[in-house]
Amino acid sequence: MQKPLHQFCTLGFAIAVLSTIAVFAAVPEKGKKIVVIAGKPSHPSGQHEFNAGAMILAKALNEQSGLPHRIQVVSNGWPEDESVFEGADAVVVYSDGKTRHAINGHELTLDALTKKGVGLMFMHFAVDVPRGEQGEYFKKWIGGHYEGGFSCNPHWTAPVELDNAHPVANGVPNFTVNDEWYYNIRFADPKTARDLLTSVPTRERINRYIHWTKSGEEGLGKKQTLMWAVEREDGGRGIGFTGGHWHRNWAIDDFRRTLLNAIVWLAKGEVPESGVNSLPVTEAQLNENLDPKKKMEHISLPSESDLNQTTAEPKPYGKAGRKK
Repeated sequence: MQKPLHQFCTLGFAIAVLSTIAVFAAVPEKGKKIVVIAGKPSHPSGQHEFNAGAMILAKALNEQSGLPHRIQVVSNGWPEDESVFEGADAVVVYSDGKTRHAINGHELTLDALTKKGVGLMFMHFAVDVPRGEQGEYFKKWIGGHYEGGFSCNPHWTAPVELDNAHPVANGVPNFTVNDEWYYNIRFADPKTARDLLTSVPTRERINRYIHWTKSGEEGLGKKQTLMWAVEREDGGRGIGFTGGHWHRNWAIDDFRRTLLNAIVWLAKGEVPESGVNSLPVTEAQLNENLDPKKKMEHISLPSESDLNQTTAEPKPYGKAGRKK
């Protein structure tokens, strides 16, 4: 018996719908372009290794993650050819701050990028800008910044807690790392940022005081923000990360995965549930692409001794965190 025409039409429509769903399900995620600006040579060997650190992250994402996203590293500060920003989904700045900041004089360029929805992230010293015009840009772009005389930057061992409800925490358990963890960040008022990494500084956990402040003293024993994020009204995203002083820490899998997750999220990529995968960083790889310094040091892999350093003697503070 011949089936009515409407049954064939219904069957055909169902097949077409299922085929369309299958096609869309098979479409891979579009790759994101991330530009990482690595600052000029800075501190002694093994510290503030902006170029080498950026290269480790680029190798991990570009070659090992299995994701379609790509990091393009610009070495020695602001790019001479700004066409590198064409098609960028996110820009990450890993450099010195203050008068040596990689973005000095280029704020309008970055601001224009953010207005197009480009993600923006500053790492370690790069979150340090003066209050005023630059500080206000940072509050708008990423929700806050390190402010001299208000924020502080001791070296301390931080048992880090992550916001497990955020994709940056995917596949990352809480971990402990010794770093120059800045805290008491100057956030926008009202605060627009979401805390991603937090920890509680204590006198016993600090092994070195640098610019010590009254607010740093008052922050002891209280939860502090070490990494934060915003989702801006322009549609873009922003992140501030205060760690990244010691180059050796890039060999800590959970530390590295946290930053890779953050970079993918910043660019509006899909962060895998298990986090962004990468291969372990070897000691030989830690010593690749280091900036030439007057005295070069061999960088060893992280060890338990990094976490159990001698507690520093308390340091007085002055108007701008300087020793009296």
